[in-house]
Amino acid sequence: MAVIALTSASGSPGVTTTALGWALTRGRPTVLVDADPTGGSPVLAGFLQGAVAPPDALVELVAAERRGDLRSTIPTVSMVLPGSQVALLPGPRSHTQARGLGGLWDPLLGALKALSGTGQDAIVDLGRLGLVGSATPLLHGADLTLVTCRSDLVSLAGARSWVQALRTEFDESGAGSSFAVVLVGAGHPYSAREVEQVLGAKVLGTVDLDAKSAAAFSVGASVRRLAASQLVGSLRRLDQAAMTTITQNRQELTEPDREAS
Repeated sequence: MAVIALTSASGSPGVTTTALGWALTRGRPTVLVDADPTGGSPVLAGFLQGAVAPPDALVELVAAERRGDLRSTIPTVSMVLPGSQVALLPGPRSHTQARGLGGLWDPLLGALKALSGTGQDAIVDLGRLGLVGSATPLLHGADLTLVTCRSDLVSLAGARSWVQALRTEFDESGAGSSFAVVLVGAGHPYSAREVEQVLGAKVLGTVDLDAKSAAAFSVGASVRRLAASQLVGSLRRLDQAAMTTITQNRQELTEPDREAS
C-alpha cells in the first residue's frame, strides 16, 4: 500500500478537489483521509452536499488506538463514496478538535501502511502547512508528499520558502519518502519548467485548471462527459507518475540490501 499526502502553502490551490478527484478517478480501492486541521470537511459539505451525517471518525480512532485495534477500526468509521471504490475517513469536526489529535497521526500512518493486504492505497488531504493541529507525521512519513500550488506569482511566492524547507528535510531524512510539487493550472501564466526553477523542486505532475469539471468534485455537480475531460486525464497521469515514483523509491531502498547479500 502507498500513502500519498497532499498539502499547500497558502491560498486555495485546490488540495481537497485534487485529492478527491484523484481518488475517484484512479479506478482502484483508495482510502481518502481528511486530515485538514481546519475542520468542517469540504468533501461532506461540497461533494456530498451536506446530505450525510459523518461518524466522529478520528475520535473513535483515538479510542481504538488506546485499545490496540486501530487498524481493524478504520473500515468501520470510513464512508464509502457513492458509486466508487473510495472510502472516506472523515476529518475533525472543528479546528479545536484537531488540537487533541496529535497522538493519533503516528499510529494512523502505521495502520495505513499496514493495509497492504487489502490492495488499498491512501491519499491524505493535509490542508495548509503550518496550522495548529497539523498531521505532521503523515506529512513526513508518507511514501510521497506533494505540495499543491498554482502557477501565478502570488501562489509561487507563498509556496517558495515552504517548498525549499521541505525539500531539504526530505533530502536529509534518507527515510525513503519522496517530495515534489503538483501544479494546478500550468501555463496560467507559468509553465511547469519555470515553476521548478522558481521553487527549486520537481513538478511531479500538472492538474488541468477547469472550473466546470472540478465542480463535480468540489460541489458534487453533474458534469457531462466528465470522464473524457482534460481534468480527469490530468489526474490519471498524476496517478501514474506518483505510483512510478513510489515504485522507483522502493527499488532504490532495496538495492543496498541486495548488494550487501
